Amino acid sequence: MALSMHKESKQQMDSSKYVRYTPEQVEALERVYSECPKPSSMRRQQLIRECPILSNIEPKQIKVWFQNRRCREKQRKEASRLQTVNRKLTAMNKLLMEENDRLQKQVSQLVYENGYMRQQLQSASTATTDTSCESVVMSGQHQQQQNPTPQHPQRDASNPAGLLAIAEETLAEFLSKATGTAVDWVQMIGMKPGPDSIGIVAVSRNCSGVAARACGLVSLEPTKVAEILKDRPSWFRDCRCLDVLSVIPTGNGGTIELIYMQTYAPTTLASARDFWTLRYTTSLEDGSLVICERSLTSSTGGPTGPPASSFIRAEMLPSGYLIRPCEGGGSIIHIVDHVDLDAWSVPEVLRPLYESSKILAQKTTVAALRHIRQIAQETSGEIQYGGGRQPAVLRTFSQRLCRGFNDAVNGFADDGWSLMGSDGVEDVTIVINSSPSKFLGPQYNSTMFPTFGGGVLCAKASMLLQNVPPALLVRFLREHRSEWADYGVDAYSAACLKASPYEVPCARPGGFPSSQVILPLAHTVEHEEFLEVVRLEGHAFSPEDVALTRDMYLLQLCSGVDENAAGACAQLVFAPIDESFADDAPLLPSGFRVIPLDPKTDGPAATRTLDLASTLEVGAGGARPANESDLNNYNLRSVLTIAFQFTFENHVRDNVAAMARQYVRSVMASVQRVAMAIAPSRLSSHMGLKPLPGSPEALTLARWICRSYRIHTGGELLRVDSQGGDAVLKLLWNHSDAIMCCSLKTNASPVFTFANQAGLDMLETTLVALQDIMLDKILDEAGRKILCSEFSKIMQQGFAYLPAGICTSSMGRPVSYEQAIAWKVLNDEDSNHCLAFMFINWSFV
Repeated sequence: MALSMHKESKQQMDSSKYVRYTPEQVEALERVYSECPKPSSMRRQQLIRECPILSNIEPKQIKVWFQNRRCREKQRKEASRLQTVNRKLTAMNKLLMEENDRLQKQVSQLVYENGYMRQQLQSASTATTDTSCESVVMSGQHQQQQNPTPQHPQRDASNPAGLLAIAEETLAEFLSKATGTAVDWVQMIGMKPGPDSIGIVAVSRNCSGVAARACGLVSLEPTKVAEILKDRPSWFRDCRCLDVLSVIPTGNGGTIELIYMQTYAPTTLASARDFWTLRYTTSLEDGSLVICERSLTSSTGGPTGPPASSFIRAEMLPSGYLIRPCEGGGSIIHIVDHVDLDAWSVPEVLRPLYESSKILAQKTTVAALRHIRQIAQETSGEIQYGGGRQPAVLRTFSQRLCRGFNDAVNGFADDGWSLMGSDGVEDVTIVINSSPSKFLGPQYNSTMFPTFGGGVLCAKASMLLQNVPPALLVRFLREHRSEWADYGVDAYSAACLKASPYEVPCARPGGFPSSQVILPLAHTVEHEEFLEVVRLEGHAFSPEDVALTRDMYLLQLCSGVDENAAGACAQLVFAPIDESFADDAPLLPSGFRVIPLDPKTDGPAATRTLDLASTLEVGAGGARPANESDLNNYNLRSVLTIAFQFTFENHVRDNVAAMARQYVRSVMASVQRVAMAIAPSRLSSHMGLKPLPGSPEALTLARWICRSYRIHTGGELLRVDSQGGDAVLKLLWNHSDAIMCCSLKTNASPVFTFANQAGLDMLETTLVALQDIMLDKILDEAGRKILCSEFSKIMQQGFAYLPAGICTSSMGRPVSYEQAIAWKVLNDEDSNHCLAFMFINWSFV
C-alpha cells in the first residue's frame, strides 16, 4: 500500500515537473504573485476557479510554480547583491591600488629627504663656523614645512581671467593633496577600508594648519554627489550660513563662485569663524568632476570679502572634492579639507580644538562622506524607518535640533540675542532674545511666545573635564537623566507649548521622582547618531504636585557615543514637544556637547609648545609620570558646553533668569560629580592607586600621614583599632574633611601628589590630574600670605593652624573652609617627605 502511494506521488511530481504554461497562464500567475508570493491552498483553488485558462492545471502543479517562482526571485536578489558587492570590491581594489601607488611615492620622497638630511648632518659635523650650523637648521625647518604657502606673482585678480588663474592653481594644489604627496597623510585608527566601510580616512602630519582626507564609494552618480556636497549647510552641522555672492562661468564649461560662509563656535569660550572663498567646479579629461575651494587673501589676490565684527576670519587652504564615475554605476569620492583656524586667537586651553586634524576629520570630512552614504541608502530603499516619517523629515528634525543648540551656544547679536546682567559670579552666562522670530521663524510666534511680551532666555556655560571619555559621559547623561535633571524644570519647559505656562519652579534636581522611556525614531548608517523621542513619566507624592506629574515628551538627538572614534564630539540635544509631534513642531533645543582636547603632536613646534606648557603648569620639580602617554584618551582633557533655553514672559523675566542660572549651576555640579565618578573607575585598571612613580605605596603613605600628625600635634587623625592591613587607608580615603599632600621642595612650587576622596571633590579633579595642580594656584592672595608667614613655623614645629579662608577648585569655583591644618609628613627615617593639609568643613560658595 505504502509502495503504491509512493509511486503515485512520484508520478504526480514527475508530471508537474514537465508542465508547460502558455503566456496567458504565466501572466495570470504573475499577477497573483505580485499581490501574494505565497498563496494558501484555498487561494490557489480560488485562482483556478476564477481563471478558466488555469482549469487544466492541477493545484499541486500551481503550488510548485509558486515555489519555483519564489526560488527564482531569491536567486535573482542574491545574484544582484553579489554583483553589487563585486562592483564595490573592484572599485575598492582600484582605490587601494591608487593609495598604494601614492604611498610608494611618499616613501620614495621620504627616503630622498632622509638621504639629504644625512648629507647635511655630515657636512655640519665637519663645519667649524656658526654660519654652516645655521644653514643646517634652516634646511631642517624647510624639510619640516611640507606645504608652504606659495608666493604668487602680482596679478590682477579683479577680473574673470585673474580669478580663473587662481582657480586653476587651486585645482592643481587640491589634486596634489587628494591623489599626490603634497601632504604627509597618516591613516586614522579604526578606519579600515572595505566594501561596507566609510572608506579610507587620513589626517595630516607636519603641515601648516590642519587637514583631513577621505576616499570612499557611494552608489550615487557624480552629478548627484556634487549637488549634495555643494549644499554644505545640509550636512555640515557647524555651518551657520553660506552665501554665493557671485557666479562666473568659465570657458571650459566650469563655474567660479565667490562664497561667504559663517560657522558656529563649538563652545562659549571663543569666537566663531567665517570664510571668504573661491569655489571652482569643473570636469577633468577622464570624466571626473572636481569641486575645489580656497580662501581669497591678500597673498592670493581677488576681491575683498564682506566684514563681520562677530567673527574671526579663518583661511581655507586648497580643499575640495574629486568625484570619479565608477564602472557599473556609483562614484569614487576623494575629499580633502585643509584649514587654518587661527588657533592663536583662542585661549590656550582651547587651542587643541583648533589644532586637531582628527576633530576636523570627524566634523567635516567624514561627516560629508557619511551624509552621502545616508542619502544613497535612503534613495535605494535600503533604510526603512518606522512611525510613518519620511527620512528627509527626520533629517530635518536632526538639523533643526543641532542648529537651535548652536544658535543658543553662540548667541549672535544679529539673531536678536543680548547679554543679561550677572549676579556677580561669571560661571553662567545669561542671554535673552526678545525677537525670537529672527531665528525661529514667524510661524512659531503664536504658539510658543506670549502675545503680550516675552521671548527666549538661554543660560549657558563651559567647563573643563579631566580623564573622562566624552562618549562615556554623554551615554551616561542620556541613560540616567534623573541623575542631573529637574523634573519641575522639565515641566516648565514643556509648558511653553501650552497657552498658560506654570509658575516658575524652584530648581531642585530630583525634586519629583520620574522615569524615562526612550522610543527610537531613526539612526544613521553607522549608528553614530540617532534620533529618538523620550517620554518622561512623573509620579506625584502630594496633591499639589499632581499638575506637574503628567507625561512629557522630548525630541532628542544623541551623537558621538562611539568611544573608538578618534576626535569625535559627543552631543546630547533635546527639545520639548507635545503629543501631536507635527512635522513643523516648534523646537527650543537645550543640551550638552563634550569635545576632546586632543593635543596636537604632529609637528615639532606643537611639541615644543606642549612641553613648555607642561613645564609651566607642573613646575621644574613636578615631572609627569612616564606612563601618562599610555593612558590614551583617558588622561586627556575635554571641554563640556551646556546650554538650556526657556521661554519667558516679561513680568517674570528676572525670576526665570534666576531659575535658569541656578539650574545650570546645579546641572554643572551634577555632571562634574558624574564625570569624577566615571573617570577613576576607568583609570583604575591602568593606574592602580600609586600617586606618582617613585612615591611610596598608598598604604605606606597613609601610615606616614597619620603617624606624623600624631607626632606633631599630639592628637589622632583617625580613630582606628588596628594599624594593620588597609584599615588606615580606607579611613583616610573616606574622611569627611579634605586631606591632601603636596611636594616639599624649596626650588619649585609645591605640586599635589595625593588627596583623599573629599580632597578630590573639593579640587574637582581626579588622582591622575591631581599632579597638574599647584598649591599656590588654589589659594587666594590672603591664603598665600598666611602660608608664607607660617611656613617657617611648619618647618620648625612640624605643624601650624591656618584660619578660615577661601580657595579655588581646578574648575575655578570658590571653596570656603572653617580652618586648615598643615603638617610635615615624615618617612620611616624621620626625613621630610611631603607637606599635608586638612581643610575642615569645606563647601562650595
